[in-house]
Amino acid sequence: MARPTQDPVELRVARLGAISEATRRAGALGFLALGSAADTGRLDRWSDLDFFVIAPPGAKAGMIGDLSWLSAAAPLAYAFRNTVDGYKALFEDGVFVEFAVFEPQELPGIPFAPGRLLWHDPSLDPGVTIPAPIPAPQRPDPGWLVGEALTNLLVGLGRWHRGERVSGFRFVQCHAVDRVIALASQGADQGDADPFSPERRVERRLPALAADLPAMMPGVDRCPAAARAILAWLCARHEVNPGLAAAILELCGEDR
Repeated sequence: MARPTQDPVELRVARLGAISEATRRAGALGFLALGSAADTGRLDRWSDLDFFVIAPPGAKAGMIGDLSWLSAAAPLAYAFRNTVDGYKALFEDGVFVEFAVFEPQELPGIPFAPGRLLWHDPSLDPGVTIPAPIPAPQRPDPGWLVGEALTNLLVGLGRWHRGERVSGFRFVQCHAVDRVIALASQGADQGDADPFSPERRVERRLPALAADLPAMMPGVDRCPAAARAILAWLCARHEVNPGLAAAILELCGEDR
């Protein structure tokens, strides 16, 4: 795959414009950039481009079934239809995109974060591209989060010692860590938090926790060490049942 010599951010900004214009020529009603494609100040060399194409009523199936409008922007290396509404696709120069095609009447029922309407046909009400407010997530009870994290550790270590290393890894270093992130997020500035992916930008939002995460997520072969680190973090900040903590530490000490 040929790699471009153009600045990676400039390439992505230019590609977004080229795709947008390609949808206009293909007869779409509008182009809604999402994520960092909407806020191009956030783009970097690793960014993909997320967007919605707004198709005229009755034209959605055609735009999904024939991607010639997309390849008109630049040669494609790969395209994979990952939902009924859209694709993930890779251009030959390495730019990756994720997109969906919707007709105007579908948008009010689609959950998405606010985007930027690059252009729209005069017949399209731009109001349909403004998402309904995402209900503020209920703040989980800290005691519930602690209990979930601890029992994730207990179950995960048991599976890991049984030989179910993948399942054990997921319980300890994924599920329990998710609860730790939720606990650390409570009371923290949620400025650029992603409502759909709480783990996004943890390194920037929760730097103190980010410094502890390598010890909590050392890999599939080190689940006992990970569980010790997670348990220590929980014990330092929350009330932990001594019996449950002792049971977790016993499993952490087993070497088989």
